[in-house]
Amino acid sequence: MAKVCQLTGKKTQVGNNVSHANNKTKRKFYPNLHTKKFFLESEGVWVQLKVSGKAIRTINKKGLEASLIAAARKGTLSL
Repeated sequence: MAKVCQLTGKKTQVGNNVSHANNKTKRKFYPNLHTKKFFLESEGVWVQLKVSGKAIRTINKKGLEASLIAAARKGTLSL
């Protein structure tokens, strides 16, 4: 599976390593992803999501259902 947050849509970015001599080589910046289980109270089931650290903080603050609804509205939800 790709390195993409299922809630926020964060994915790998590309940039340059820049040496002291100003040589530039390509590199990747990976998102801070974790596979985590959350309990969905409305349905009484556990849901396993691959989410970024920022998404985990958002879920802790707003709740899982509110976060899922917000991500669906933005169009970043990928389950």
